[in-house]
Amino acid sequence: MRPFRYLALLVFFLDLPIPLYWFILHPLNSFWRRHMRAAFWTATLGAWVLGAVFIGLFHNKLIDAGGPSFPIALAGLVLIASDVILLRRAGRDLGPMKLVGHAELTGKMDMITDGIYAHVRHPRYAGMIAAVAGACLLAETRFAWITGAAWLAPVMVSISMEEREMRSRFGAAYEDYCRRVPRFLPLRARARRA
Repeated sequence: MRPFRYLALLVFFLDLPIPLYWFILHPLNSFWRRHMRAAFWTATLGAWVLGAVFIGLFHNKLIDAGGPSFPIALAGLVLIASDVILLRRAGRDLGPMKLVGHAELTGKMDMITDGIYAHVRHPRYAGMIAAVAGACLLAETRFAWITGAAWLAPVMVSISMEEREMRSRFGAAYEDYCRRVPRFLPLRARARRA
């Protein structure tokens, strides 16, 4: 069962730095537009090096020495798999360049409201949140859950920054989209169709 612990660490390494990546890119958009290549290198290296340092320092607190029970492992794997599925769908609907923030830096954004974005506004964030919860289940430590809860705050701030940018760019069209399509779970959209 030890491989589940390493999978949890891998998920933490991949997903925990993402809000920091956006905090490096979003607030300094005008500066980064003049330095596109440096923007992606700085954001990527800055976020994931700090993530690797955090995991290196606290890996013994993040994961338990044993292994999760079968039901816990299964629930964790399902949550992590949902992140992979949502990432692929979002990547297909947005394209890889938009997925990493190229459109925000170039200023050439269009509003995507079809595909998975017809059901949820933030499928990528929904997947990340599910994956981190799944990793916390696999890790089975209080420190993992505290880390996940603390990580959720900058995720929500990052989402707010992104939505503010979309509102300023697309105005009433984005407001209407927000009224029709929920942030994370497609419950409202399904209820309206019924």
